[in-house]
Amino acid sequence: MAKGRRGDVLVEFSGRFGMIAVNRGYVTPDQLKEALAEQVDDDLAFRPHQLLGNIFFEKNMMSLTQIEQVLDELVMEKIKQKSAVSKKKKT
Repeated sequence: MAKGRRGDVLVEFSGRFGMIAVNRGYVTPDQLKEALAEQVDDDLAFRPHQLLGNIFFEKNMMSLTQIEQVLDELVMEKIKQKSAVSKKKKT
């Protein structure tokens, strides 16, 4: 995957990861806001960007199993989107 494309995917999945985690009850909206604020603070301070799952795990807000479940849902959503686009192009 090209470097620019990887960044696009991370940005796309980042917001969805947080919303799925909240919708599944793994984290609260306030915990998501806290993790997003940490991401922004790191970015503004030129520290390495952290993924939300990593922040949630390090703060004991989510287990690895929960993170995997959210990632699985993200992948399934992406597959469904690609399938819908593919079907639309055929018609």
